[in-house]
Amino acid sequence: MLVLAIDTSTPAVTAGVVEVDGEAVETRGERVTVDPRAHGELITPHALAAAEAAGVALKDLDAIVAGVGPGPFTGLRAGMATAAALGHALGLPVYPVCSLDALAADVTSAEPFLVCTDARRREVYWAAYDGAGNRTDGPHVQRPADLEADVKVAAGDGAVLYAEALGVQPIEPRFPSPAGLVKAARSALLAKAEPAPLTPLYLRRPDAAEPAAPKRVTAR
Repeated sequence: MLVLAIDTSTPAVTAGVVEVDGEAVETRGERVTVDPRAHGELITPHALAAAEAAGVALKDLDAIVAGVGPGPFTGLRAGMATAAALGHALGLPVYPVCSLDALAADVTSAEPFLVCTDARRREVYWAAYDGAGNRTDGPHVQRPADLEADVKVAAGDGAVLYAEALGVQPIEPRFPSPAGLVKAARSALLAKAEPAPLTPLYLRRPDAAEPAAPKRVTAR
C-alpha cells in the first residue's frame, strides 16, 4: 500500500510517500522544509516532489494521511486543504491523525513521555504517552510552567523551546515525519476502514469575533 503523508501543524512543511506492508513502514520519498511562513507555498510542490523521489505517480497512491494538529490555524489548514483536494481529485480516502500521535510513533523511549509542539503565545500543545506510545492524556494547549506531568523526557519542538520550564530532557523527533504519520494511521489503513472526518484540532477559540450590533442612535 502506497500512502501520501502530509503535515503542516508545526513549522515543518512535511510530505512523503510511504509504503505499508503489514507492520513494515518504509519511506520511499520525502520533502521537508522548516519554514513557518511557507506552508501554503510549499506543501503541494513537496507532495509532488516526494512522489517523484519515490518513483511513483499520484495515480499510484492508495490513500492519503493528513496531520490535523493541534496547530496554528493558518498553517494547519494549508496541509489539510491540500490533502482534501488531492483525495477528492484522485478518489482516495484521506485519514486524519493527531500530529502529536505521529510524533509519538517515532519516539524510541521505553518510559512514559510527553510530546509538546510550539503553540506560540508562550504555550505548547501537548499530550502524554505511556512507554508503549499509547496516548494517556491530551491533546491540550497550556503554558509550559503550568503543565504538571511526572515524566523526564519529551519530544517535539515545544520540548526544545521550553525544556527548562517543562523540566524535561528533549528527545527526538522534533517534527512529525511521513513515516510517523502513517504509523499513527496504520490500523485504519490496513483495515481499509472508513476515514474519520477531516476535522482540525485547533484547541483555541478563534481570535476573530463577530462584530457587535451597531449602537442605537437616538435623536436629541
